[in-house]
Amino acid sequence: MNQLRAVTVTVLVLAGGSSPRSSSAQTPAHCDAPAKDAIARVSVDGNPFSPIPSADGCNIFVTLARPNASARGGVAVLARTNGKVSVLGTFPLRDSPTGAVLTNDGAVLIVTTGKGIAFLSAPNLVSGHGAPELGYMETGQLVGTIYANVSRDDRTLYVSAENSHAIIVVDLAKARATGYHVNSIIGTIPTGAAPIALLFSIDDRFLFTSSQVAPPDLKWPEECAPEAQNQATAPNRHPQGAILVVDVPHSIVDPEHSVVSAVPAGCNPVRLALSADGNTVYATVRGDNVLLAFNAMALITDPERARRSRVPVGTSPVGVAVFDDGNKIVVTNSNRFGQDANKPQYLTVIDANKLASGDSAVLGTVPVGAFPRELRVTPDGKTLLVTNFLSKTVDFIDLARLKLGPVRR
Repeated sequence: MNQLRAVTVTVLVLAGGSSPRSSSAQTPAHCDAPAKDAIARVSVDGNPFSPIPSADGCNIFVTLARPNASARGGVAVLARTNGKVSVLGTFPLRDSPTGAVLTNDGAVLIVTTGKGIAFLSAPNLVSGHGAPELGYMETGQLVGTIYANVSRDDRTLYVSAENSHAIIVVDLAKARATGYHVNSIIGTIPTGAAPIALLFSIDDRFLFTSSQVAPPDLKWPEECAPEAQNQATAPNRHPQGAILVVDVPHSIVDPEHSVVSAVPAGCNPVRLALSADGNTVYATVRGDNVLLAFNAMALITDPERARRSRVPVGTSPVGVAVFDDGNKIVVTNSNRFGQDANKPQYLTVIDANKLASGDSAVLGTVPVGAFPRELRVTPDGKTLLVTNFLSKTVDFIDLARLKLGPVRR
């Protein structure tokens, strides 16, 4: 690993949970050691997009997007030890790293870079020994690769190609066996404009994806106004976005015809999360400033009756996560198109048991940095990770010591 750094700040990890592991041969690392502060902020060398925790929560891989052509993208590697977090270093990557996912065996970090897919050795990233890059798959005309997810058996990889209106399906088992050759791509699933989220149903039988604008063949009415950043060049109106449901087994043999339903999801839906019991799909709708909740089974079998509730949140919500055994939902209010986008923003916390009540389901807010983009909860359920894209920081929030501020809109 290049230019290892010993920057250390306080970070929250609660007592209990995962077992101790060693970050070196000499010093045992206790990932669950208590820390001083309930919210800790870590600076990284770039614009953080996705925070990906290891299975034991001891390491966090943070993709660093490239905001302009002269900047450098990469993956920052953070280690949690004895109540503190250290930035071990940053591995540079071509193009602009955005979404990422760890294979379920913990061996490979898969990173989308806009023009392709990078495959990195997670153990090598952490240890600093050996070349991290295992392979790089050029996706040709399938550009705008922004998000990735893998099946539970690590055999199939799905990648959102935002600018290509498609989901790329990759035979991951074949890719790993052939050095990540491009011929491992099975095909593509057609979507509307800007597909992003990739969320498996609880049994892995279906894949839910968000498309910011519905596929044109649906001929939905043009009822959404362009978002502020795009008003100069975007059409005056566009159709609602959609949640598309993909039949996973079918997508492996015939991806082009694997979409089984499309459900209206407001203006510019971007991220999805699944309730703890698998019965509800949550969607952040950036253009409407709301969180929508859908019955997961109805998305597949009864699309017209799938929507359950609508909760107003802050401006331009993006990331969404579930915590407290599924009883709470948290959303990032990015304000990414606002004139004061560089100012600190906040998260909205919602009571999952009161979704039907709309506004009153909102419990309160949490202050974060500028343009909070993505959320992840560590595997032990105790720490919320927030990437503040414009602040170039990652927040670690102790969910047991979470103190909510006033409701904001």
